[in-house]
Amino acid sequence: MNSLKPMLLTCLKSYDKSQFIKDVTAGIIVAIIALPLSIALALASGVGPEAGIFTAIVAGFVISALGGSCVQIAGPTAAFATIVAGIVARDGMDGLIIATIMAGIFLILMGLFHFGSLIKFIPYTITTGFTSGIAVTIVIGQLKDFFGVTYPDGVKPIETAEKIKAFVPNISSANTDALIVGIISLAILILAPYIFKKVPGSLIAVIVGILMVQFLPLKVSTIGNLYTISNSLPSFHMPAIRFSTISASVSNAFTIAVLAAIESLLSCVVADGMINSKHRSDMELVAQGAGNIASALFGGIPATGAIARTAANIKNGGRTPIAGMVHSVTLIIVLVVLMPYAGMIPMPTIAAILFIVAYNMCQWRTFRDLVRTAPKSDILVLIVTFVLTVIFDLVVAIEIGMVLACLLFIKRMSEETHADSWVYTDDDTPDIDEHLQKLPLQIRVYEITGPLFFGAADAIEHIVVKDFTRCLVLRMRGVPALDSTAMNALQNLVKTCESKGITLVFSHVNEQPMHVMEKAGFVELVGKENFQSNISAALKRAEEVI
Repeated sequence: MNSLKPMLLTCLKSYDKSQFIKDVTAGIIVAIIALPLSIALALASGVGPEAGIFTAIVAGFVISALGGSCVQIAGPTAAFATIVAGIVARDGMDGLIIATIMAGIFLILMGLFHFGSLIKFIPYTITTGFTSGIAVTIVIGQLKDFFGVTYPDGVKPIETAEKIKAFVPNISSANTDALIVGIISLAILILAPYIFKKVPGSLIAVIVGILMVQFLPLKVSTIGNLYTISNSLPSFHMPAIRFSTISASVSNAFTIAVLAAIESLLSCVVADGMINSKHRSDMELVAQGAGNIASALFGGIPATGAIARTAANIKNGGRTPIAGMVHSVTLIIVLVVLMPYAGMIPMPTIAAILFIVAYNMCQWRTFRDLVRTAPKSDILVLIVTFVLTVIFDLVVAIEIGMVLACLLFIKRMSEETHADSWVYTDDDTPDIDEHLQKLPLQIRVYEITGPLFFGAADAIEHIVVKDFTRCLVLRMRGVPALDSTAMNALQNLVKTCESKGITLVFSHVNEQPMHVMEKAGFVELVGKENFQSNISAALKRAEEVI
């Protein structure tokens, strides 16, 4: 049960003072990075700025304490922004809380039933496609605040297409002051990493944005104009639970759970490569579930592992979950002391921060390289997932993307399965008995290569026997797997052979196909003596029966 043991317990066995100092330092630095990001992502999610901080505090602490990674930093991420905004707009905060709690339960169950390893079955093209799609939706969602555009009363777009339809006709209402603040903030975010190596660019952009709005004659909307700012600590809140609300939240909960699992485990894999470690995926899923339940109950939003903050933790010396816990404690202090000043942050600065977040997550180079080099079927999955994420939502994108990927994979695998007439060659079996090099006309040999499954079972139908054929040998050393559909096709072949007085002999049946045949009673039907370990023995058997 080591896979369900929190990594904190393992790390504390060899913990010392020097590592504690490094963890505290890393935790404080990551908290400074997380502060403006948490506020920006909360606003992008359609909730108050303090909800982002609550998430980083509560979920960040729980996931670090219980998680399966030594260095994972959790909190609100850009991947959830558009999903959460849609849920809040349709179902309100109570709907979001219910969906997040249910998602947490799903994640815990996924961990307990060892689903952690199943994440590897989600194709890279799908994760790249929906990640790039989410980045585009974030950018589109922030155009209004970046340009300072004003919408008519009653216009509150939710879906991406609705946001475009609302933005384009009202572009003439753009605020020049807001655009100036937005452009300067964006320039700071782009240039800061090259000039200020130790200070997060987002923090500099926030400070400069506040100073511009406070001391220059600029008419720009701030967080305080739109939201009530509170520096109170997270408090427990349980919404009214109704069956109708639960049933309506299943789809949202599933989306949150799947995305949280993918994001967190991808972050763990990246972290493993940076510190030469190995995470416990099942425990990480349990921790993600517990963290999301706690976050929802204390005023937060869905959380998952954040790759950028995890990388910053590692680069600054964090090596144990203590760093993540310090990051959460630091944010509590920041919440109490500095949160009232968050109301001064201009909205164009928040939009600029989210533009950079979207750029960093969009993986455009990976997207471009896949389009250039991947097989056509993979490119189709990539583009379909990307487009569906932008036009519809992540649920539709992942569902259709997975179905399409599976169908295309089945097609690709079926094309690799063949049943070809076999003849002896020196290169094939150089040690074959010399007298078998020239087969009697009554013996016909076919070699089957590739998995025999429902998508390729028709390969058996391509096997042709002549009127003078008395024995059919099937060489199956190249068949790694057999399913019930192919098994049925083989049973039909037996009936055909019996009706024509032909004996069926099998050569080199691998372990999995043999197990399926035995379970189906096929070996008994054909006769054990007609299953031989190699082609030489099979051909000898064929000569005996003709």
